[in-house]
Amino acid sequence: MLWIEKYRPSAFAEIVGQDAVIHHLVSFATTKTSPHLILTGPHGTGKSAAVECFARALYGENWEQNTTIFQTSDIFHQGKALLEQDERYAHIYQKNLSLIANFKYIIKWYASLRPLDAEFKILVFEDAHTLTRDAQQALRRIMEQTSSTCRFIFTTTNASAIIPAIASRCLPLFFSPIDQDSMLPYLKRIMGTESSQISPCSEDDLDLIVQASGGDLRKAVLLLQVALATGKCQKILEVAQSETATIAGSAVTTLKEGDTRGAMRRLESLLIDYGLSGSEVLSEIRTVIKREYNDPRLAVTLADAEFRMRNSNNEFIQVGALTTRMREILL
Repeated sequence: MLWIEKYRPSAFAEIVGQDAVIHHLVSFATTKTSPHLILTGPHGTGKSAAVECFARALYGENWEQNTTIFQTSDIFHQGKALLEQDERYAHIYQKNLSLIANFKYIIKWYASLRPLDAEFKILVFEDAHTLTRDAQQALRRIMEQTSSTCRFIFTTTNASAIIPAIASRCLPLFFSPIDQDSMLPYLKRIMGTESSQISPCSEDDLDLIVQASGGDLRKAVLLLQVALATGKCQKILEVAQSETATIAGSAVTTLKEGDTRGAMRRLESLLIDYGLSGSEVLSEIRTVIKREYNDPRLAVTLADAEFRMRNSNNEFIQVGALTTRMREILL
């Protein structure tokens, strides 16, 4: 069994490193009221777990009946084929309608169901940045029509992808990357539970796992499980090297060779083919830069790009601008 599932939080007290956000959610659950919410932050920081804990605290035994979770990334990547096959949607899917029309109909259908022993139910949209603008406009109207019986919660790694008409109706809560002081004790507790049959990692190995995870607790737990199972704690950086990190490294190498267009294509593939947000692409580039280069100009350029990324609506333009600025430094 994967440890990320085995140790998945089931109560607020088990969520690590998000005290400010949890304080708000606990208050909403205690008063049995809540605004619409946008939970934003990097992968592996507890957004989905917090939603589940919130529903458990709000509804008790009826939390599953009063909570509907839509995996929007799957819906808009797989399209009508998913709606036709998934048992949650197959009974209301209409073959003669478009994907957007079906999406609106399905959301309206679930929103029309009465909550069980509660004033409102929760509709959760995972990876909300994958929602098209048409889908978001449709949701805005549904939010207005069902505000007395439904609360909408959007989880995303890219809050700028949410249209203003929806963002203005929601309370934003930011999940920050998990810091080392919070992550280390958590990994030690897991290792203490599991190490009766497995040789434990050393303190230095755990520090290496924390650094390799980059604030992603889910990734840290996976790396810990792999390291303990394989006995390769010392080679954790090799284990942690992801395909996206390899592509980012290839883009920087291509850029250094003077091929700006080739580098840009590689970075755009991270946005399109791998579904990374602009900030996540910058994070991958930053890891490569820190490992292979020691130029303060690159650090300043990345920081400036991060600022621009958080205040822009087009990540492709910002990634292209960053590529051009980096080329001037590397050549």
